[in-house]
Amino acid sequence: MKRCLLCVLVTLAAGCGPHGEGRDDARTAPVSPPRAAAPDLRSDAARVRPRIVFLGDSLTAGLGLAMADSYPSLVQKRLAAEGLDFEVVNAGVSGDTSAGGLARLDWALDGNVRILVVALGGNDALRALPPDELQRNLAAIIERAQARGIKVVLAGMEAPPNFGRDYIVTFHRVYPALAQRYHVAFVPFLLQGVAGSDALNQRDGIHPTAAGARILADNVWAALKPLVEGEKRTGS
Repeated sequence: MKRCLLCVLVTLAAGCGPHGEGRDDARTAPVSPPRAAAPDLRSDAARVRPRIVFLGDSLTAGLGLAMADSYPSLVQKRLAAEGLDFEVVNAGVSGDTSAGGLARLDWALDGNVRILVVALGGNDALRALPPDELQRNLAAIIERAQARGIKVVLAGMEAPPNFGRDYIVTFHRVYPALAQRYHVAFVPFLLQGVAGSDALNQRDGIHPTAAGARILADNVWAALKPLVEGEKRTGS
């Protein structure tokens, strides 16, 4: 499993870095339209419809998949199927780190955002950035969201095994520690059940196929659904 995870994360470095972003982003469309094509804000429905924002990297953006097959899009379909009227906003950017996510947080939280799914850290690990930086960035994202009354789902990631046990363990501990500290919903490993599987990943070995994205949606939905139902009950 360690060897598989190493292959997965090394390929992520090749596929999500700065040199690949321009090419790959052309194939990736967000769940919601870009700001220039946003719904008419003069509409009452556009102003008040609650949003769920997915703040992440290429895994969230759905790199290599049709827009409808990205896991945030699949979550949107589940919401609709269960009669839960929330708009999903895919704020995934290929190659993004936790620092990048923090830098664009204010833009991502535009509108009536009720829930924020934070799925960052894979690129921090690939660049061997200090885990304490990851922790500070994620903490700042969570604090700023909670200060606005936004509920948070935190999705965990793992570091590649070639960085040594100390780094791996320290990196791993960031996510559950933050989930406990801020009392947020927690997905221990976003890629659980998908990482290392040839059948569930594209040829690059890291970005899920449509079938793999369905498992990511399952992983997130388990933590997200109770929050959405709570929002519906309170009428927020």
